[in-house]
Amino acid sequence: MFVSTAFAQTAAAPGGGESTLFSLLPLVLMFVVLYFIMIRPQMKKQKDHKAMVEALAKGDEVVISGGVLGRISRLGDSYLHVEVANGVELQVQRGAVVQVLPKGTFK
Repeated sequence: MFVSTAFAQTAAAPGGGESTLFSLLPLVLMFVVLYFIMIRPQMKKQKDHKAMVEALAKGDEVVISGGVLGRISRLGDSYLHVEVANGVELQVQRGAVVQVLPKGTFK
């Protein structure tokens, strides 16, 4: 009375390779879109930051990651000294530099 009749499924048609290609197409398209929207811009940003950090020189006015402004007083291989006030220097890693400011910004 409440049980319906079960029907067997028909066999899949031979040559179903085309259907697997169409089933993978959305996944491939999603990866391509994610690459151009997320991955590529992030790689460009990392490349620009690396070039900025390598180009640092004594006397450059910078913003470090905590939002502190200062002038580079000494450079090392992986560290640099940033003068934030008269007689006050902070030793920070090169990667902590967020932005190089135009000359005359920090007084």
